[in-house]
Amino acid sequence: MAESVREELSALAAIFCGPHEWEVLSRSETDGTVFRIHTKAEGLMDVDIPLELVFHLPVNYPLCLPGISVNSEYLTRAQCVTVKEKLLEQAENLLSEPMVHELVLWIQQNLRYILNQPETGSGSEKCTFPTSTTVDDGLWITLLHLDHMRAKTKYVKTVEKWASDLRLTGRLMFMGKIILILLQGDKSNIKEYLILQKTSKVDVDSSGKKCKEKMISVLFETKVQTEHKRFLAFEVKEYSSLDELQKEFETAGLKKLFSEFVLGLVK
Repeated sequence: MAESVREELSALAAIFCGPHEWEVLSRSETDGTVFRIHTKAEGLMDVDIPLELVFHLPVNYPLCLPGISVNSEYLTRAQCVTVKEKLLEQAENLLSEPMVHELVLWIQQNLRYILNQPETGSGSEKCTFPTSTTVDDGLWITLLHLDHMRAKTKYVKTVEKWASDLRLTGRLMFMGKIILILLQGDKSNIKEYLILQKTSKVDVDSSGKKCKEKMISVLFETKVQTEHKRFLAFEVKEYSSLDELQKEFETAGLKKLFSEFVLGLVK
């Protein structure tokens, strides 16, 4: 990676330092760097439009154009396509120099003019453009942590049934007192699972009465990336050691996830 690109990435991380504004999705010596910026730009009627901009900087950037994808719940597919095209046109004028911040500033200042063009007003379908690191835009992975299971046998059968009914794959993992549920599938189905988990009487309290799950937390959720394993089934597994649990995560391409979210549960 060229020094100018390193400096640009460092500057961007400092500029977009708010919650969820900046996220590096992947780095590679052969494929370059992919990152996401969440920002807002003034649209029609002086309303701020949230934008998700994903940039792919190839290894020979800035001598070549970055890859760009645009997503917003407030824009149609036609509008997203036009915004992307306009950004690439602008990028052609900035070749050979770091340009990402310039492009973000440009779209913040010009989005309302782009949306005012007649050809961008057609089409009602919301747009979502998968990035180069996304396997399937609808496929997500979520990691849940449960504090305990009193009625374990019934609880496990219920979780297996929900996963099957909602076509979710992954793992229900036990290691000592740690209980984790790793779900992979359609994002809407994962949301439905969480609703079931929080609203159904799935366990029993200390007196043996049926109760809802109140001690569940979502540790992590993201779109499935190319390095993530595609689980073929939902399995219940018990691990005798932390190393064994760690290997499960590493095999699934989730080593970073394990380090950031699971290790802290052991301390």
